[in-house]
Amino acid sequence: MDQKPIIITMGDPTGVGPELICKALHSGALDQLGKPLLVAGDPHVMLQAAQIFAPAAELNTADNGRFRLGIGHRALTIHPLSHLNPQTLRYGQPDRACGRAMADYIEWAADRCLTDEATALVTCPINKAAINAAGIAFPGHTELLAERCSVPKVVMMLAGSTLKVCLVTTHLALQQVPQALSTAEILETIRIVDRTLRSQFGIKKPRLAVLSLNPHAGESGLFGDEEPRLIIPAIEAAVTEGICASGPHSADTLFYFAVRGDYDAVICMYHDQGLIPLKLLHFEDGINVTLGLPIIRTSVDHGTAYDLAGTGAANPQSLIAAITTAAQMRSHPVNTTFDKESP
Repeated sequence: MDQKPIIITMGDPTGVGPELICKALHSGALDQLGKPLLVAGDPHVMLQAAQIFAPAAELNTADNGRFRLGIGHRALTIHPLSHLNPQTLRYGQPDRACGRAMADYIEWAADRCLTDEATALVTCPINKAAINAAGIAFPGHTELLAERCSVPKVVMMLAGSTLKVCLVTTHLALQQVPQALSTAEILETIRIVDRTLRSQFGIKKPRLAVLSLNPHAGESGLFGDEEPRLIIPAIEAAVTEGICASGPHSADTLFYFAVRGDYDAVICMYHDQGLIPLKLLHFEDGINVTLGLPIIRTSVDHGTAYDLAGTGAANPQSLIAAITTAAQMRSHPVNTTFDKESP
């Protein structure tokens, strides 16, 4: 077994993250993972979550100031980065201390990956408003990690066993998307996706389908000019670089062929263009992967689920998929020399 751990950040102490970690472990789905797990979080919050499923769960001290959480005949090691009082916390009501703790979990875990002390980072959901209230001015995980890793651009990929979608733009009002698109932005997204699928997923020559922005790929300019003006030049430049990119494809038909296996990933122009088909197919087991970081980072593709927090009813399949995917990914780049033959 590789002794460098996969670090799981606990996420919002008042959300479903802690119990999802415990439920995933307790299910036995991670027994054959082949890599140790280390939780960056709060030991007593984790104990409270474990007792939802295993009332006899025990928390004991371990080496290096860490804790060992026993759940049945399985156990988790916890690196304590906060010491909150579970008795004073209320599900769905994170305070400033919770916000600071969430950021501390992410920053500490990212630093361990950057120094090669850990294999990968898997994140549980956070509350962005609580993090900002604690004085950390980031809109979310991705932006915080990008700065921590000194990376100017990353790409959000949502993935399941049958479909991978990658976004050029993410959380924008729909009317802002056309203005946010540029040939340079689309091309750099294609490059990052191609490079990461080669280096971390072991795909020798990824087949990338690039979607149009407008219906029917613009219908020769009838429905807009973004295709010839922005998207086609980006695809042509990518092909010149040896990347196997094609399009622009009409989004109303392309996903059938992607799910059939004709493409390794789909480059989408905006959020819902990619996430609607992804979540239709992988609502419970889809994951979020941040492409372009110098570390491996996967995540659940859902939020804090406050309505389920504390009930034990939340489904751990997305977290299990995020952990197992992180274990399978390569932590160091391999040869990414492009095949200059035309795709």
